[in-house]
Amino acid sequence: MQPPLTVRLRGACLVVGVLCATLLVMAAPDARADGAVSGGDLTVAQSLGARELTVIVRRSEPGPVRVDVVTHAGTAPGTLTLTATPVDQGGENSSGTVELGAAPGPHSATLRVDHAGPWELSVSDGERTARIPFLVAARVVTPWERAAYGGFSVAGVLLLVALGTAVISKRGWPTLIPVGALIVALSVGATGAVLSGRAPQPRPAGSLLDPTSGNIGNPYPERDLPMTTNYSRPPVNLTVGAVRGGQGTEVRLSLTDSATGRPVDDLLVTDDALVHLMVVGPDGRFWHRHPIRVAPGEYRVELGLGESGDYAVAAEIARRGGGVQLLRSALRVGAESVAGGPEPAPASPATLTTTAALAGEPTTLTAAFGGSADLQPWLGMLGHLIAVGPLPDGVPTGTAAATVPVWAHAHAMLPLPALGAQPPDETVAAYGPTVAFTFTFPQPGRYLVWAQAERGYSVMTVPATVDVRAGGPR
Repeated sequence: MQPPLTVRLRGACLVVGVLCATLLVMAAPDARADGAVSGGDLTVAQSLGARELTVIVRRSEPGPVRVDVVTHAGTAPGTLTLTATPVDQGGENSSGTVELGAAPGPHSATLRVDHAGPWELSVSDGERTARIPFLVAARVVTPWERAAYGGFSVAGVLLLVALGTAVISKRGWPTLIPVGALIVALSVGATGAVLSGRAPQPRPAGSLLDPTSGNIGNPYPERDLPMTTNYSRPPVNLTVGAVRGGQGTEVRLSLTDSATGRPVDDLLVTDDALVHLMVVGPDGRFWHRHPIRVAPGEYRVELGLGESGDYAVAAEIARRGGGVQLLRSALRVGAESVAGGPEPAPASPATLTTTAALAGEPTTLTAAFGGSADLQPWLGMLGHLIAVGPLPDGVPTGTAAATVPVWAHAHAMLPLPALGAQPPDETVAAYGPTVAFTFTFPQPGRYLVWAQAERGYSVMTVPATVDVRAGGPR
């Protein structure tokens, strides 16, 4: 017959072995959950004067932050000054410079941020300054993760307590107390591990509420607000003006809240831009630019408007808690606001073909850019399609486009990246050369369409006219 101590030790060792094995099995989902990508790079297109830039703030946490500035073909060389400034609490500014070369491509600088929360990145060429809001991430731990970490930690301590009790206790039943508590702790940890991998992830910081250094690490900041809180925000009013600049016409956009009249300064980056500005000129010339933010609610962009007349303006934005909005306006440009001659339209050898275009039926529009499969992602997409219409006959294009019922911005998507991986940026040239779009024209008539894609850090634009026939009865 075995001594009681030996029996107790063997029993405790058996319990320890079983629980350790269970602990390892249960902990695996938690490790996989922790391996998921919790944030990503922030990419913002900027039309800074005559320069077309893409500013990429690499995944940022307190410490060094890498900022890449991607230049496009035709961008003049020069020096840009980058400065990171905290928004809502004390902290130190950090500055650096980027030397732009004659060849297009990425240029890097490293800044430092000393705390999590909202920051502002200014990009200056010495004459004008773009101010880009960005967030420095904090470690976000959900209640399920806390339960998993806490339960497994307590279970580990209780394993040692159970062993010690088995050794020093003269009776067997005291060992059952820490073993029972260990089972409870392990159950809590295992439940938390399972839920952390299956429960909905928290919303990205700042998607609903204005981010602060205090709430950026809170996975569910909205739970601290009244149950009646409405996250939607009023529509935005757009006012557009133009003044003559040194090298072109400066178009000025003012965004105000339709309820309060105050400047709107809660825009989110959508499709790699704060504002997608689309302009159609009197002769049908098309611009797709990304104005710089110079102050709350104030945006500027320089265009080569070479003729007076009516310009149709559309600005696509996404407001925090308010979703995507397409704001439309008209801009009348007089001779005094026109600088120099008209900006030459970029030539493109691409062609655009369509299937039968019937109102109310999906239409496939295919842009063939020729060459090899070396198209680059632009604004997070393989291609962009803008459609305006139906246009009346006998009316200048800019005047007609300002009042037509349909303005559409469609995309050709990139292949989905692997789970947890960053999507490709503009440095990847591996797509195309044919780009297909699917769009349903809601009304019959004549439409102007523009297909866009990027190659060699140069955006190619293919204009076309599509005549849409009336569809059959449904």
